This record gives sequence, structure tokens and C-alpha cells, in this order.
Amino acid sequence: MTKNHEAIAILGGTGDQGLGLALRFAQAGRPVVIGSRKPERAEAAAKEVLAAVPDADVRGVGNPEATEQAEIVILSVPFEHSASTVKGIREQLAPGTILVSMAVPLAAAIGDGAMRTLGIWQGSCAEMLATLVPEGVEVVSAFQNVSAHRLQHLQEEVECDVIVSGKKAPRERIMGLCPLIPGLRAVNGGPLANARIVEEMTALLIGLNIRYKTPEGLGIRLTGLPEGD
Repeated sequence: MTKNHEAIAILGGTGDQGLGLALRFAQAGRPVVIGSRKPERAEAAAKEVLAAVPDADVRGVGNPEATEQAEIVILSVPFEHSASTVKGIREQLAPGTILVSMAVPLAAAIGDGAMRTLGIWQGSCAEMLATLVPEGVEVVSAFQNVSAHRLQHLQEEVECDVIVSGKKAPRERIMGLCPLIPGLRAVNGGPLANARIVEEMTALLIGLNIRYKTPEGLGIRLTGLPEGD
């Protein structure tokens, strides 16, 4: 199957954050393919997007089919399902594909609190996934700290910086997605190893959301960045 250069596949697009990204990218006019382990759930999510964005180019399919259709594949699944999801689409990850890691190794995966993270041998979830993808597929870390609540409220700007880490060319391509969503600003996070810092920040933000009772979700803003960076 020929990949659509403009299409964005979102695996786990049935969850709150993945659905929010699907809504925003569809609103921006990009073709969106929602993937799920259960195709019927992906189809239901696509109908939700169409209800909110009637002219959207969106469809829901199984994870392998979604991966086949896009050069950019965003993995929006919980940490505990991230490795198995990547293994399940490995044959569809063609060279040149960019896999975006959003997962965070929260301790909730083992029944502990979501305000803490688990230690990972590779250093971060993104770096772990980089060891699982075929040669020629690049992993980029992004979007961990964007509020699902704010993403789904299409009438409002999201107001959040997105720290994007990975190799230069794929990192810049994913940074280019951020301005499609009003209020998002891409920040050059450097090499993929810096994903471990961003993932830790996610647990901190979850704790802050709880302590300050902000169900709409806090975001990150970095001050002093030169204009256009």
C-alpha cells in the first residue's frame, strides 16, 4: 500500500489523548487514520471525529492497517502496552516511517501511583521503543504533556509547549506538526536520550494536577525562547 505523505496514523486514537490529537489534526485538514487493536473501536472513534469535524478525512482501522497508510505513526497507548503494540506492527513499519512515542513509564502500570515513574534499562520509553523498530524507522519523543481535555475542546487554544526529542530530520518533521494545533509550540528537545527527562516531567505534572485540582490539565511553557524557535 502506498503511504500518504500527509497522513497521520494515531494508534490508540480511541483513548482521550489520542482522540484529542485526531480531532486537532483533522480540524487542521490533515488526513488521519485512527488505529486500535479492535478495529470497531477505531471506527467508533473516527465517527466521533466526523461528528465534531464534518469535513474531516478520517477513518478507523486496525493498528497494522493504520501503520501501513502513514509515514508518521503516533503511538498513544499506555506504557504497559507500548512494546507489544510496536511488536504487533513491526512488519508494517517501513523504512522512512517516523514512530512518535507518547508513552510514559508511570508506576500505575504496576499498581502504584501515576505521580511516579518506573526505571527502564534503556532510560526512557522512547529509547526502549527505538530498540524494537526495524532499521530505517526513526523514533521521536513528543506530545507527552499535552492535556487531553484541552485537545478535545476544539474551540479553545491548547496553550502548551511540546518538547520534541530525536534525530534532527525526523525531529524537525514532528516539530512541524505542532503549529497545526492552535496554542501548541514545538521546542527542540535535542537527542532522543532527553526523552527520559520529559517523561519524568509528566509524572510531576500529574501530581500538580491532583494537588491543584485542575482536571482540565496543566501545560508547560518555557520562557525566553527566541521568536521562531
